[in-house]
Amino acid sequence: MFTSQGPSLRELAVQALSSVERGYDLLAPKFDHTPFRTPAPVLEAVERALCATGPFDHGLDLCCGTGAGMDVLRAVCRESVTGVDISAGMLAVGRERAPGEPRLAGPRVGWVRGDARALPFGPVFDLVVSFGAFGHFLPRELPGLFAQVHSVLRPGGRFAFPLPAPAPPSSPWYWALLGFDAAMRVRNAVWRPPFVMYYRAFRLGDVRRELVRAGFDVDLYPLSEFGRRPDGSPRCRMLVATRRADAPASG
Repeated sequence: MFTSQGPSLRELAVQALSSVERGYDLLAPKFDHTPFRTPAPVLEAVERALCATGPFDHGLDLCCGTGAGMDVLRAVCRESVTGVDISAGMLAVGRERAPGEPRLAGPRVGWVRGDARALPFGPVFDLVVSFGAFGHFLPRELPGLFAQVHSVLRPGGRFAFPLPAPAPPSSPWYWALLGFDAAMRVRNAVWRPPFVMYYRAFRLGDVRRELVRAGFDVDLYPLSEFGRRPDGSPRCRMLVATRRADAPASG
């Protein structure tokens, strides 16, 4: 499951018994060698889809980690690209992976330590993206999270992220993810600090409802590169939530 440069089982165990912030600080140096990093085909598919709807001026990668989504933003944003994450360790690896250079071409790049539930920005972004981070938020936190995203977007700005279809009960992945979530609930019931990471808690119906309540119009775009399920539905979509021009800033 992991490369020789990835974390050992012992290192993963230490991470899992830490808080989310501390756990990712510990994992950061080896994170890009784990399956937790968003796969390149997903990043590339989202980049192609956004290129068809852009360009954008100012972009934000929410919960940017080591910066996988920053590469997507660099391709579709003209003026500036900002990554925000709660883990100083992940940000440090991201900066090292893409060191600052004099701006000869492409957008300005910045890295900011901050909590997605209390973003340190005004309404200055045209595009917010996020990859693989939503499992770190409990369902009850979604209204506040989406209100924060709404508050940093300009009217007409977009919030985009990939949303894979859930595995059917006939798939081994369904039971693997169900088992993982159950193990995390037991861990958080008996151990402090909690480590919030649930793979099955981010459901399309709930997400769409809370985005609309936060002041967004919601559209779904199939990512055709991943094909369709037997029932004809896409295996993966890009969700695009557009801040309504007449909606007041949230916060």
